[in-house]
Amino acid sequence: MRQPHLTLYLYTNTIISSLDPTHSYLLHSQPTMSPATTALFFLLLLFSTSNAHNITRILAKHPEFSTFNHYLTLTHLASEINRRETITVLALNNAAMSSLLSKQLSLYTLKNVLSLHVLVDYFGSKKLHQITNGTALTSTMFQASGAAPGSSGYINITDLKGGKVGFGAENNDGNIDAVYVKSVAEIPYNISVLQISQVLNSAEAEAPTAEPSKLNLTEIMSKQGCKAFADLLIASGADATFNENIDGGLTVFCPTDPVIKDFMPKYKNLTASKKVSLLLYHGVPVYQSMQMLKSNNGIMNTLATDGANKYDFTIQNDGEVVTLETKVMTAKITGTLKDEEPLIVYKINKVLLPRELYKPVEAPAESPKPSKSKSKSKHKIADAPESDAPAESDPADDQTADNDNGVAGLDGRRLVMGMLSLCIGVLLI
Repeated sequence: MRQPHLTLYLYTNTIISSLDPTHSYLLHSQPTMSPATTALFFLLLLFSTSNAHNITRILAKHPEFSTFNHYLTLTHLASEINRRETITVLALNNAAMSSLLSKQLSLYTLKNVLSLHVLVDYFGSKKLHQITNGTALTSTMFQASGAAPGSSGYINITDLKGGKVGFGAENNDGNIDAVYVKSVAEIPYNISVLQISQVLNSAEAEAPTAEPSKLNLTEIMSKQGCKAFADLLIASGADATFNENIDGGLTVFCPTDPVIKDFMPKYKNLTASKKVSLLLYHGVPVYQSMQMLKSNNGIMNTLATDGANKYDFTIQNDGEVVTLETKVMTAKITGTLKDEEPLIVYKINKVLLPRELYKPVEAPAESPKPSKSKSKSKHKIADAPESDAPAESDPADDQTADNDNGVAGLDGRRLVMGMLSLCIGVLLI
């Protein structure tokens, strides 16, 4: 009789390919592991890899879906897909997207149509051919959004003759609009990306959708304790860049009025171009909820990022406390002014100082003095030279910010679990 741990070991080897390269390497680099050890290693590794899919990354590997990928981001569906634990995406290639875009639907209507192509259940290529009674009715993100009247947000999946599988909207008189083409990517029972031949037709999904009311960023900030920062945005002209990014997703970190008042002497010493860069440094061109910030620690690009001038900072959290760390200083999020996707505005307790404009300078050494209070920073902040060239600093970090949709690298918990699993595996060899 086959031992249970051996069965798990064999199953493990069939899905290693679904792991990211780092985890796959760790498994394959242990050729002397026993089946029991490998199985235990894999089970622990599951804790560090669960709910880590990223639809933007997956599709970026396939240029034929570049348009589809772009509009998932533009409509904010990508971030919604990444937040779900079980999902199937019916991907459209560039030719199919061109046909859809020719209808000249508004972005908000387009979101409804594309959400009809996201199933809130897992359908891998194998499952498609094992449908009970040859047909299945499944819900989509269009149905889950509450915008779909009746059952118009459901999709029929039908196993057809000759090995084909058809897809059609429930409210489309039983018509099959598209057929399964191929599997693009599968992480079993987490996310499946399947290419279908063409767009699913739905009059309800294509019905005109009212545009939500425009969000006035500076007005929002002015009314809730960030008027000084809002005034700086308007005076510098940087507010235009912030407003241009709202529809595509925008996160703003706003220093409160007392913070700006204390910082003004330093701000006035900057050139006009540096003032704009400093202000743009407080915006991130993607919607990041508090939960996203807590779970996706790592480096983040900003509105000021421009090629070699990285203007990035690192998001970290310690429980409920979320901090923004530049190479110069650390600020803390103290509250939320506005959270209405695609815009979210946070209050912070310090002005963010990029290393491109400021650099830490070692303070003169002092003899230690006994004290019960917490030690203060060893650095003080010095203004950078007034030229527009970036201040000298350590070599730029090679790590880039994650993509536009809220999934970053391993956070502390996942890293600990990964290391723990590796240690246990080595001990059991």
